[in-house]
Amino acid sequence: MRLVAWQPDDLLRRLDDVVAVYGEAMGYRPELLQTRRGYIGSHVRRPGFRAVATLTPEGRLAGFGYGYTSQPGQWWHDQVRSALDEPGRKHWLPDCFEVVELHVRPAAQGHGLGSRQLRALLAMAKGRTVLLSTPEADERASRAWRLYRTFGFTDVLRSFYFPGDERAFAILGRELPLADRLAEEKH
Repeated sequence: MRLVAWQPDDLLRRLDDVVAVYGEAMGYRPELLQTRRGYIGSHVRRPGFRAVATLTPEGRLAGFGYGYTSQPGQWWHDQVRSALDEPGRKHWLPDCFEVVELHVRPAAQGHGLGSRQLRALLAMAKGRTVLLSTPEADERASRAWRLYRTFGFTDVLRSFYFPGDERAFAILGRELPLADRLAEEKH
């Protein structure tokens, strides 16, 4: 497997593959994926956009991740901002990289691809903090939860509900840069 950094045009050229991996990883119905296709395509124009992809030797997309600078006026940012108290807003949001998507095809999970993708994405991230959201369901058994905890993500908000989704989400965060923080955690 080969991990590569993607420019916006790279993601757009492979948008069908990205949406397919996203759908497989999240277990979403095909009709929902069409709406997600539009917003994923629009994200490449956001400030601070960074993306990575894992490709098989044949060039098939096994996983991807991307994020950008979180700013007022962006839907996710505004939803999270409204739920945070003032100290939380001041700490987490002013200079924040938002991990928007990080997915690996189910058949390729369990081989460290998500970890490699997250490490590369965070190494490219600009900002003082990083935030992401993940479903709350089955925290202890979830590979995603274990991955985020391994990378030092802590709880920012729990049992958070985004409009239009009946699932509870956790908002997780950590300080950047990644290398400095992980080096500190080893000592």
